[in-house]
Amino acid sequence: MSNLIVDFIISLDGYGAAEGWPGYWGMEGPEYLAWIEKSAEHEHVALMGATTYRLMSGFASEMPDDPGLAALTAIPKMVFSSTLETPLSWGNTELVAGDAVGAVQEMKRRDSRPLRTIGSLSLCRSLLEAGVVDRFRVVVFPVITGATGRDRVFDAYPDITLDLVDSRTFDGRLQLLEYVPTVLDGPPGVGD
Repeated sequence: MSNLIVDFIISLDGYGAAEGWPGYWGMEGPEYLAWIEKSAEHEHVALMGATTYRLMSGFASEMPDDPGLAALTAIPKMVFSSTLETPLSWGNTELVAGDAVGAVQEMKRRDSRPLRTIGSLSLCRSLLEAGVVDRFRVVVFPVITGATGRDRVFDAYPDITLDLVDSRTFDGRLQLLEYVPTVLDGPPGVGD
């Protein structure tokens, strides 16, 4: 049985991106980039939605020699979409047009390879609500993008408690926080 990690990179105020800011808010450092590259080397299946697929496959075709993108191209990927059609242009990518939660539940039962998400806010929200996420991992970048931020990561998420199981600082400024999530029916103590 495999496990599923939801991965996000966010600004301190919870955005996944910001208008006019470079990728990683221009703060990626050598420790963080080495960790990303090393993480990509470990066998896993990357899960994503159509929007993330379009973005990442575009980056991969524009920068095929980038070590991080080359590593991502080499691993198996699964994209969940009702709008994309086969054949997909990005190598090692399988399209699933049906129920993402059901497909991931089946993958977790039959496959021993770890599963990890890339971006894909609505996919991650659906998987979390269904209770199939084993770990919730966030890298917090020390910026606040209140004026230019877009893609608020946690909007429309259910209430969740998070038990911290790992943490690390990269390059003296980026915080990795890894949690075991528990989806709540409501605020703790209500209705007890």
